Order: sequence, then structure tokens, then C-alpha cells
Amino acid sequence: MTMPRAATVLAVATAVIGSLLLSAPPVREPGPPAATVALPAAPPPPPPVVLTPAEVEATVIPAIVTLVADSGLVETAGTGIVLTPDGVVLTNHHVIDGALDISAVSLGNGAEYVADVLGYDSSRDVAVLRLQGAGDLPVATLAKDTAVGIGDPVTAVGNAEGGGVPVAARGFVTDVGQTITARSSTDGSRNRLNGLIQIDAAVRPGDSGGPLVDATAAVIGVNTAGNADSDPAKPAPAQPKSYAVPIHTAMTIVDQVRAGTTTATVHIGDTPLLGISVTDDDRGAEVLWVSIGTPADDAGIEIGDVITEFDGTPVRSSDDLSERMIARHPGDEVAVRWFDETGRQRSTTIVLEEGPPR
Repeated sequence: MTMPRAATVLAVATAVIGSLLLSAPPVREPGPPAATVALPAAPPPPPPVVLTPAEVEATVIPAIVTLVADSGLVETAGTGIVLTPDGVVLTNHHVIDGALDISAVSLGNGAEYVADVLGYDSSRDVAVLRLQGAGDLPVATLAKDTAVGIGDPVTAVGNAEGGGVPVAARGFVTDVGQTITARSSTDGSRNRLNGLIQIDAAVRPGDSGGPLVDATAAVIGVNTAGNADSDPAKPAPAQPKSYAVPIHTAMTIVDQVRAGTTTATVHIGDTPLLGISVTDDDRGAEVLWVSIGTPADDAGIEIGDVITEFDGTPVRSSDDLSERMIARHPGDEVAVRWFDETGRQRSTTIVLEEGPPR
């Protein structure tokens, strides 16, 4: 019944329009020309309210969560920024890298939650979580003006040293658009990051994923790396250097994840597991390690083998294989070709399992 009704409405509308077009145009009576009245200009927006350091911290702290990511071998502490009342949280990818379980404690209501990974972009060190059963959480205010100037006062807030207590580090923006090679304090892995905000506040392990805010308590970045050491026996650096992912960069990834838009670097949902680590080889991706009991192990792939094709697409490097995996999900069937150590080409179909975020 819906389609006929819609067709009837359209037909009526068409008939009315037709009759209007066929009618004679209205006759304008002679008289003085219409006056043009200028509308008053809209008042300018009020200037942002600059807060005291104590007010900044009191505003920001309720909108963050402390995070603990358990890989089964080690626990990693970090921080998250609450984006929605129902518990969508922004953090760093390296905080949840390899985690089998992630727990979060809201500093707004003190409640503990299990966190699910909605998606991530490891190349830009951004991850998006959702807290199970969360509701009515205080949310962070994001900066509308994303321009950051050298000399701007800032405050980094986070779960410094993993103590579960928010700690604020104050400083100033010292540079923008910076490129660094960040090393994870957990497993030593390295990642090259671009376009970062540099500050002179002492960001420490555990602060990762927390907010970097301006003098109005608006989030301008996500704390990502710093040269402050967690070992109290070591002297503090004479000039702290810390770095944050700009909030507009992070929110671009958040929007892609929430829209379910997979890209060459953005993965959505649960992480697929093949069960190997690889490096570059002239022929493709050489296998450095095979985890016992994984799909690759069950398929007979061994250390020293070289993967040359994944799901019908040639693999020419380790990056190629990583990019192919980003678009995959647990349960997917993929055809894999490889050369074994004798040079014999082999192939099989592998069903990917669920693994930790990588």
C-alpha cells in the first residue's frame, strides 16, 4: 500500500505544478518600490573562558578513564578520553596492542567497565573503545578551533605510572607538525608518527591516550609519547619533550571506525589472527616466527617460508601482508601461497581466528 500512496502524492503534486505553470502570471499593481531593510549583524561569539590550572584539571578529569590492558604476559596501563555518554573512548593503539582483556575505570563515576575494541589505526597510534554497559558518563569537550600555536599553555592529564590516580603535567606548545619514532615501553616495538604537537610537559608512561587540553579545558590532542622516564632513580630530563596526536587527526579515525569504514590503515572490529610474524624478502614476506596452534601453524607454514600471495593478491613485502590483514576479520577464509625452505611452492586455504589487536 505504501508505493501506490506515494505515487498518488507525486501525481497530485505534478498536477498542481502543471496548473500553476499554465496559469497567467500575477499582475503587479503600480506603487512605490519595496524598501530594503538591512538585518542587524549577528553578535560575535563570546571569547573562550580561560580557566585557572585547577579549574582545567577539575573540568577534564571526570571525562577520562584509566585503562589496564592485559596481554596474558604483561599488563599495560594507559588513559582514555570519553567521547560519548554511552562509553565511546579514544586512546592510543599502543595502550591496547596485544591485549586479551581491557578494563577501564571512569574518573567521573568511579565505576569499572570491560572495554571492547571498536577499531584502530596503528600507523597513527589511535584506537577506539566502547565500555560495556556505560551510560550518562561525563564527556570531554573537544577544541573547535584546531589551530595550535607555539607558546600556547597546555595541560596533559593521565594515569601517570599506572597508579590509577589522575596526574596533570603543565607546559607549553614548543612545536607543531613533528615527526618522531616512538618506542613502546612495553615490548620495545617502534612506530614512526607524523604531524604531532610537541610540548615541554613531562608526559609519563600511563599518560598515553589521555587528553592534552588548552587553557579552556578543550582537548587539542591525545598524549602519545614523552622522554620522561618512569625510573625515579634516573634524573629527569633537563628539557622535557612530549608529543600528542592532534585531536582533528584522531577524530578523523574515530569517525571512520564508528562509520565502519575500513581503509588501508584503519581496521574495524575484532582482529584476525594468522599466527606469524614476517619481514621483507625479495620474493615476498619471509616468516620469522610461527605461533603454535595458530591457523598458520595448522597449515604447515614454518619459519623461513616466504608468503607470496594472500587471497589472490600478490605479497611483495611484509607491509603488503599487514595491509591485507587489516581488511580481514575472524572467520574469513583466505587462500595463501608460499615457498618453503626447499623452494617448493605450496598453497592452502586458511580460516583466520580471533586474536588481540595488532
